[in-house]
Amino acid sequence: MNADDALLTDLLERASGRLAAYGYLLTGSQHAGEDLVQDAIVKVFVRRRRLPNAAAAEGYVRAAMRTLHLDRLRREARWRRVAPGLVGAGELPDHADAVAASDAVARGLASLSPRQRTAVVLRYFDDLPVADVAHEMRLATGTVKRYLSEALDRMASVVGTDIEIDERADVVAKGERP
Repeated sequence: MNADDALLTDLLERASGRLAAYGYLLTGSQHAGEDLVQDAIVKVFVRRRRLPNAAAAEGYVRAAMRTLHLDRLRREARWRRVAPGLVGAGELPDHADAVAASDAVARGLASLSPRQRTAVVLRYFDDLPVADVAHEMRLATGTVKRYLSEALDRMASVVGTDIEIDERADVVAKGERP
């Protein structure tokens, strides 16, 4: 065992409790205090120093603990000042409106009959034209339009707002196919 190892062993035997208590007093946390003691011991003993005895080493470790703790406090204070400026106000969207809208749509859809709900989902979620919705549901185009109109009216009454959807029906001459 070399002299530094013997000094470290003597320091830990004699002063580990006092150093841990001092770390607790500085940080207010047993865990953080123990981490501070460990960091300070590493900082002191990683370089060769001429420390005559364990008492001198304890004083040196305490000074290193103070320095490390104050440096950490300064770094954290600076981070608390700088960090809010790093995040732009527009980068963190407020999801409350989207959640409220999604909830309103879910309540509106729940109020529909199964056929109305199917017509609305095919038309607006799957983005199918009215003619394709009618084909998929095996209904007449007029029936699908009626389901959609009634569904939008019912959803508007449940949601509490007017639902405006720009519906452009293709006009096809009789006998022509779209």
